[in-house]
Amino acid sequence: MYRRQFIQSLIATGLTLAHGELRAARVQTSMRFLRPPGALSEEAFESQCIRCGQCGEICPNRCIQFFGTENGLRSIDTPYIIPREQACILCMKCGEVCPTGAIQKIEREAGTILQFVKMGQARVDKQLCLSYQGKTCGVCYRACPLQDIAIKTGMLEQPIVSTACVGCGLCERSCIQIPQAIRIIPNHTRKVIT
Repeated sequence: MYRRQFIQSLIATGLTLAHGELRAARVQTSMRFLRPPGALSEEAFESQCIRCGQCGEICPNRCIQFFGTENGLRSIDTPYIIPREQACILCMKCGEVCPTGAIQKIEREAGTILQFVKMGQARVDKQLCLSYQGKTCGVCYRACPLQDIAIKTGMLEQPIVSTACVGCGLCERSCIQIPQAIRIIPNHTRKVIT
């Protein structure tokens, strides 16, 4: 009788784990997150990251969080950023402490950041943006660390995002609209520094 209960328990545990992985996979497709600046492509990043947590410890802005199971088992304990909660200030300290190169070391200089940081791309929803509704705002422009390179302004401080946007999320974090009128669309493919 104990053997039967043991086998049933094993099967139930396996089904529970499989169900959890399926739920996590469903969540993974809908969760919008960024990897730290200088992170490798998603697959390479997940395989090289040793989940040491040093990037989160060194981050002065405390924007780096760590996954549980919400993004699937491969992402457990890997770092991520939700820009609306706390954006990246591009200090580049996370790459300095990464022991494996999963987050590459990038010099904190505008040209180098523009060349190698590809966290995502800002997109403006003109239906929600105050400046496109005839009210001057410009908060996103003033929050951008790469003003007049990544984002410019038009009439009434209408934000115009260029392809030079690195996706730090400071514009999204600062947007006064709810829901925000500017969002970072993640780019989980990064250039490798050679």
